[in-house]
Amino acid sequence: MIRSTLLALVAASLMAVGCASKKPANNPDGLTANGGNNTGLSLELKGDSDSGTAGGLQTVYFGFDSSTLGSDAQAALKNNAEFLKTNATVDIQVEGHADERGGIQYNLALGEKRAKAVREYLVALGVAQKRIAVISYGKEKPVAFGHDEGAWEKNRRANFVVTAK
Repeated sequence: MIRSTLLALVAASLMAVGCASKKPANNPDGLTANGGNNTGLSLELKGDSDSGTAGGLQTVYFGFDSSTLGSDAQAALKNNAEFLKTNATVDIQVEGHADERGGIQYNLALGEKRAKAVREYLVALGVAQKRIAVISYGKEKPVAFGHDEGAWEKNRRANFVVTAK
């Protein structure tokens, strides 16, 4: 009886230890964030940088009526490029956005220029162009609602959506 109880305890302990995965629990696909260091960031299929579910990918922001990448955007894109090069199975869609000012067609064109500027920069940093799709939503998908500069600057952006991982 003692022997069978001891065997049952040993078997249960081995099952508990032996079933542990070598992949971190918060990263079941084995993908990494921030240059290979798993920081617990969520990387979900259809995850996006606006909500923090696109791994280490960061949304970038633009000035008014501009598709020029400022120094902050360039720094974020360098990190994004490193993340994408480290995680070679991740494909993305870059979504270009504008604030509410301006007409529909104008803002769609501006959003497209922003998304393409981001793609071109990532390609120049060594990310394969075939991994990066672009789309513009113009002013149709704001993240901040309001009619002031605080809201507008948050909506002048290019964010990232994971399309394959």
